[in-house]
Amino acid sequence: MRKSSAALATLALASVALTGCAAGPSFDGAACDRAASSSGIEDLANITGDVGSKPDVELFTPIGGQSSTFGDVVVGSGPALTSSTQSAVFEFSLFSGETGEPVAATAYDEDRAQLASVGYWAQTVPAFGNALECATEGSRVLAVVSPEDFGAQNLSSFGLEADEPVVAVFDVVRTFPSRAEGALQYNDASGMPTVVRAPDGRPGIIVPDGDAPIELEVQTLIKGDGPTVAEDDTLLVNYTGVTWNDREVFDSSWDRGAATFDLANLIPGFTQGLTGQTVGSQVLIVVPPELGYGEQGSGAVPANATLVFVVDILGIDPPASSQQ
Repeated sequence: MRKSSAALATLALASVALTGCAAGPSFDGAACDRAASSSGIEDLANITGDVGSKPDVELFTPIGGQSSTFGDVVVGSGPALTSSTQSAVFEFSLFSGETGEPVAATAYDEDRAQLASVGYWAQTVPAFGNALECATEGSRVLAVVSPEDFGAQNLSSFGLEADEPVVAVFDVVRTFPSRAEGALQYNDASGMPTVVRAPDGRPGIIVPDGDAPIELEVQTLIKGDGPTVAEDDTLLVNYTGVTWNDREVFDSSWDRGAATFDLANLIPGFTQGLTGQTVGSQVLIVVPPELGYGEQGSGAVPANATLVFVVDILGIDPPASSQQ
């Protein structure tokens, strides 16, 4: 089930809505090349401690900050951040580039971890987003941000001077995929919707002519090799839902980032369709009204609607997603 979490009370950066995603081993359509974009600023600080634990940071101040730059202190061997909406767990420490004094930090506590994305950090401070693009799980990234790029409002919020550069240390503790990653499966069931995929994995759902099934129908389109989903698990998923009759999308996570769902609190058809599936899978679920929203409907879903979902299962028991 979901672990407890706490807001980053010490941080004054504002959360915003995010859009967009990227394809394959790239970031927003461009090839990932950390070596070409990293500046080699690691010599500006002595940073020790394991990734994911609060680092000991000695900055060789004052640090000039006329332009923003970054470097990798530790390069992790895990999956890379290849999409602006891809979910990850970051730990974060902020310092004055003038004095070296700490300004703010996350909890460095697994039970209080939060999901965020490169897009979240890019919207708060664009230089942070640049520093995290294509970083790999297990990495520790050092970023120097100019006063101009950090922004007058953020400087004031942290009690820093208008001309004071900022130094950030990011740990990429855990990354989640943005799409299903498994083996394509053959399904021969006639009368079922067809799913097409964009290069970034976003599904398009083609509902056939004809009557909707009267019972729950489930097809595994991509078979992942991760853990098996239990009916009381909390999942991280990307999903799209359409109504059979209207053929209209009534909800999708692809524009805003992956969603965290407690299966015990969902409509029965969604829970039954995902139980027993594996992480990394993409699942097509056709939900009859009695296992969906029934005679009442809900929001954009009309009464007595048959629902069609395509769900990419990205992880089990993720941290809370309040930053996303």
